[in-house]
Order: sequence, then structure tokens, then C-alpha cells
Amino acid sequence: MLTVDTRIELIRRLEEAGATRIETVSFAHPDRVPQMAGAEEICAELSTRAFSAIGLVLNERGLERALQSDLDEINCVAYASDGYSVKNTGASASDRNLEAGRLVQRANAAGKRTSVTISVAFGDPIEGEVPPARVAGIANSLAKAGTHEIALGDTIGVADPQSVRQVVEAVSEAAPDTPIRCHFHNTRNAGYANAMAALDAGARTLDTAVGGFGGSPFSPGAGGNIASEDVVALLSRMGIYTGLDPVMLAATGVWLARTLGYNEPPAMLGRVPEWPPS
Repeated sequence: MLTVDTRIELIRRLEEAGATRIETVSFAHPDRVPQMAGAEEICAELSTRAFSAIGLVLNERGLERALQSDLDEINCVAYASDGYSVKNTGASASDRNLEAGRLVQRANAAGKRTSVTISVAFGDPIEGEVPPARVAGIANSLAKAGTHEIALGDTIGVADPQSVRQVVEAVSEAAPDTPIRCHFHNTRNAGYANAMAALDAGARTLDTAVGGFGGSPFSPGAGGNIASEDVVALLSRMGIYTGLDPVMLAATGVWLARTLGYNEPPAMLGRVPEWPPS
């Protein structure tokens, strides 16, 4: 549990490191996800900012709260299978996906940029494999609803580079005019390989979490997200400009680890000397 003030400091550190899009808050029910309580307070404290502030919205009530807050983007959630959807929301994937489309339309009408993350796009903890064609069909429906971006979530960290290419290519064909973002967990130590495969296949954006923290209370065993500092350092070595400072991100990852009570973060960059040496 991090206080509101600590979470604001974390966001400001990311802003200083060059982040131009930050998912700052989640409008989850505070009884179910107490770590995300205080979303409105955080939004109010970030009224002056140099980045696009994103709020995660799970349902109609969450959208009402988000639209009353100072945010630039709304990120909604869809589901690639019934197993995960029913277990965690009590409704089928088709019902939740129709709701996501409605949320997108309402947020668009309110002048917000929108995105939808398709959860368990690479595998469901209950049903197992998820066919790429199913993910592509969901993406097509969301694109028709007007979302500005489609995110593919490896919610339980089971993707591999080959499946990533298959799903990204299928979604690109089904929604050719909608940019793709990918969200990977490093549960099985494949997150970084998957990130590179996604970029090669045409994804525009990668979700990362500073320090390599992250995960979901609804995905037992899921490892942290791929680490911002490690991804940025890798892309920098490849000559790909991100606008983010990996050294500052690494320092923030170490700070966050200590704040959470760990000696060091899952990320690697903060553990090694700067290279090439200055």
C-alpha cells in the first residue's frame, strides 16, 4: 500500500524522466483493490502536468468518476475469454466487451482519447489457449466502437514471441487503422523477447512499469510488468528513441523498491554501473 502522496511523487519522477503518457489512476472499487484508492485526489494534485494522464476504467461507475476527474485519456478493459471474465467480473466476455464499446463511445463524446486493453489476449488461466482470430474479432468490434488504440494484454504472462507476432498481425489486419499497444508481464521470463517481437510485428507502444513491479491481485502468480528502465535501455542501444531517460528511471525503480520494502527492484538496470562509461 502506497499513500496518495507517495504515488504522486512516483508520477512526478516519471514525468521528470520524460514520460509523456502515464496511467496515473485506476477507478477500481476501493474495497476490491484498496491499493488504487484516492484516484480523484491524485487527479486533482496533477492538474498541472507535462504528460497525458490516463485513467483505467472497468465499468459505468468507474467512467462516471473518471469523467469528473482531470484526465486526458480513458483506458477501458475487454476480455478475450469467458473464463477470466466470469471469474473476475461475474459476466461473460461478450457482455463485458459490449460494455467496453459503450464506455469508449461515452468517453469519446466527452472529448477524451480512448483505448481498450484486451485482457488474457495470449492465454486464459482457466480456459487455456486463446485463438488469435478471437482476439482479432474483438479488436474489430472495438475499432468500430471508436477506440483510438487497442492494447493486447498478456495478463498472466504466457505469451511467446511467435504467438505475439500472430496476435499482433491478426489484430492489425482486423483493425488496420487503429494503433496497437502491448502489455507484457515477465512471469515466465519472456516479457522482453515478447516486447521486441511486438515491435517487429507492428505494435506502436509498449506498456512498462518502473522497477518491473506490477501485476494483478486477480492473476495469482503473475510476475511484474516489463521494467521501464530495462526496456528503454534496450531500445536506446538499438537506436530507437523513446524520449525517456533510463538512468533516471533506474533511480526511480530503486527508490520505489525501497519504498515498498525491498532491497532492490526486479529490474536489472539499477543494479549495474552506467555503460558506456561517461
